[in-house]
Amino acid sequence: MTAEADAPEMTPELAAQIAAIRAKYAADVANGLDHFFEPPRTTCPWCFSSKLRTHLTSGDQIQHKPGRFTLMACRSCGHIFQNPRLSLEGLEYYYRDFYDGIGGAQVEAGFELGKDGNLARAQHLKQFFPADPPRRWVDVGTGYGHFCRDARELWPDTRFEGLDMGVSVEEGKERGWLDEAHRGFLPELAPGLAGQFDVVSMHHYLEHTRDPRLELDSAAMLLRKGGILMIEVPNPESIFGRVVGRWWFPWLQPQHLNFVPRGNLMQALRHRGLTPVLEVRGESHIPVDFTFLVALPMLWFAPYPGMPWMSEDIDPAQQKRFERVLKIGPKAHAAVQPLEKLRTKLAHVTDRGNTYRVLARKV
Repeated sequence: MTAEADAPEMTPELAAQIAAIRAKYAADVANGLDHFFEPPRTTCPWCFSSKLRTHLTSGDQIQHKPGRFTLMACRSCGHIFQNPRLSLEGLEYYYRDFYDGIGGAQVEAGFELGKDGNLARAQHLKQFFPADPPRRWVDVGTGYGHFCRDARELWPDTRFEGLDMGVSVEEGKERGWLDEAHRGFLPELAPGLAGQFDVVSMHHYLEHTRDPRLELDSAAMLLRKGGILMIEVPNPESIFGRVVGRWWFPWLQPQHLNFVPRGNLMQALRHRGLTPVLEVRGESHIPVDFTFLVALPMLWFAPYPGMPWMSEDIDPAQQKRFERVLKIGPKAHAAVQPLEKLRTKLAHVTDRGNTYRVLARKV
């Protein structure tokens, strides 16, 4: 992804859309940002240890909405979490116009690049359903349902359903990518869907949640006996991520609230009656590390001007910086692709990628 790809074209329609919502953004921050955050924690939300350290601080890495965000690490269990954590009001503010609205087209363009990864994920299930396909499969945090659309190529007889809090899941059903749309929060919907699914998938969902342990409880509730839970999350033990700090894309502040180390997740699954049956590390690596190591600083240096959460008066110097980045962005993107390919090869060889994937069976 390049800076050029991240910049929506300023059409008259987009300009009108920005003008219509600018007042709402101004009202949201008129009394400061404190209401976007909960009180800071003094203990780890995973193991409740008080042995904490600051891991990194960052601004909004993509949209550059106002605010500073801190990730803290637990010295006891390794869990990394946002502290202070976004409140529900903060989540609504920082998610607004990211996956939909102004930012929706750019994010969806990124999802369209993920087909190979989606097929690789869906392929894992072949060894666990060798004769009959899974009857019902729900993808949690599905967005529009790109994963379900792609996985259907391998599982044409499976009923694919999506669960998400946003309106995108309903649009995914309208597109025909989802056989059913469940809109809302998983812990609230789980009791009404208990024991109905052969497969529950969560791809880069758990890191967005406020309480990942509660989400695992809910996912286990959805599964039938013998059903498979598939989880993929960023790897907080990534050496690359620790070296480059806030410029590592998977830290993605402020949306990513919790980062669960692999050992913690394995233990949590077993405690919920889920036996890990497959673990994928190097092969689950997503080739974005060097791409965003270049793109994020450029976006920080020259954010897209005129967004509704920014000043309406565009600084000429800012406009020039942005135009300069638009010109050099594609060249910089091309220049780092050999490094991206090398990074991917090393991840596969060493089993040290930027993500890990676990499949577990309910017993």
